[in-house]
Amino acid sequence: MRRTLTVAVATAALMLLGGPLPVAGADGSGTARAADGWSAREAEAFWTPERMASAEPVTPGVPGTRAAKAGIGENFDGIPVVGRMFVMQGGGAYFCTASVVASPGHDLVLSAAHCLLGPDSRQVAFVPRYTRAKPRPYGMFPVLRGTNGRPKVWIDPRYPREGPDRAATVDAAFAQVGPDAEGWRVQDVVGANRLVTGATYTHARVELIGYPATSARPRRCHNRTTKFTSTDPGIPGSFLRIDCTGYPGGTSGGPFLAHYDPQTGTGEVVGVIGGWKTGGTTPDTSYSSYFGKEIRKLYETAVAGARGA
Repeated sequence: MRRTLTVAVATAALMLLGGPLPVAGADGSGTARAADGWSAREAEAFWTPERMASAEPVTPGVPGTRAAKAGIGENFDGIPVVGRMFVMQGGGAYFCTASVVASPGHDLVLSAAHCLLGPDSRQVAFVPRYTRAKPRPYGMFPVLRGTNGRPKVWIDPRYPREGPDRAATVDAAFAQVGPDAEGWRVQDVVGANRLVTGATYTHARVELIGYPATSARPRRCHNRTTKFTSTDPGIPGSFLRIDCTGYPGGTSGGPFLAHYDPQTGTGEVVGVIGGWKTGGTTPDTSYSSYFGKEIRKLYETAVAGARGA
């Protein structure tokens, strides 16, 4: 059983955010408010601690056995740049993992495409370092909406057109989040990982962080990555592979962090859980789409879109 649910379509819109930090409301007050009315305070009122705790993973849990030479995962209290992405789909509350990626606007987060592709995704919000005990330690950052009312998410157009198997090599998505309830942008509050594209498939050490559905806290593990080339003609391409124990549903979108610095809690993001069979078929081996020129182009499109270009 694959780690993800299949969803149908996605769209992206552009909006300009400008001005100094923190961002003031249109009335000149210090209250941050998105132009379409989906503000941080409204996101906090909607995503109560109880609703967040009851959210299910976008992906169902997957049984499996421990992989050979796997890194041993452990639950921990998390790091500020990684959190849960909450989304309402079809009347249900769901979540994936997401992380802040450095951008000129200080307002982009990165996850897997299959996490944010739902045709009826609404009330989408990012919560850095979420745990059940401390559900909003750094506030809540709502994913902005475009003029069409859809969340501002950038996904390679091949992914909704060809589906998660044929387009598994581009299973990544960027989303623009608005300021928190105090008016601060996410990167200024928690920092950011640096996006790296065009690197090798093989890294001597990668920190893998995700939010398992089975845990009240996130999970971390480190191990080397290897190159995996699919022999399934229905899922073509090459992917990063890492053996780390205990990454079931909910961990999709979790970052692969190379050169991770425990002092700053940041690193170079070279992948996210997703791609081959949308992240893997057992919880002890995870995959990522290769971050090459396609992901770089997608990032540049998101940066331009977030600026209103």
